[in-house]
Amino acid sequence: MTSLRHTDRSSGDPRLDAYLDAARACILDVGWRRTTLTEVARRAGVSRMTIYRAWPDMGSLLGDLMTREWVGIAAATQAAAPADTTPAGIAAAALSTVRALRDNELFVRIVELDPDLMLPYLLHRRGRSQEALIEILAAGIAAGQESGSVRAGDPVLIARSLTLAGHGFVFSALTMTDDRIGLDDLDDEYARLITRTLEPR
Repeated sequence: MTSLRHTDRSSGDPRLDAYLDAARACILDVGWRRTTLTEVARRAGVSRMTIYRAWPDMGSLLGDLMTREWVGIAAATQAAAPADTTPAGIAAAALSTVRALRDNELFVRIVELDPDLMLPYLLHRRGRSQEALIEILAAGIAAGQESGSVRAGDPVLIARSLTLAGHGFVFSALTMTDDRIGLDDLDDEYARLITRTLEPR
């Protein structure tokens, strides 16, 4: 039998997806800190060693789970919208991704119970999820540049800059809302920010 540890976790292996589903359910129920590989195995109906062959610890499992979750959201929002690589189209797709991430039940649960898990990706390094999201955004920017609708510039640099702005709208948007300014108002500004950033000068 092939070792799961050497299986490409981005390949959509149904076994790994089932184990990640079990881990997701655990985190939604009790939070990250109280979730163990043993409990994931129990929920998945497999032995603990089966899970250990795929992930040596909960940290590596969480990394794969977040990558699947966040990249899946971005891919779904891209697929749901027509291929529009104008600045307004790219802004609409980015805003849809921000809203979906912000409303995602796994994201909400982690932020509620274990927000420190997100700090390394905000302060110290880019995660695989962020790299994948940047790649999707950069590809749209490059396509817009080819058609002449998006300004010149390094697509990856522009995508990383817009992702930095997006972090605030995902993690901190609610801190900027009150009776005067609502979440929709802020989201409109985010879309305008992207559109103006990408428009030819």
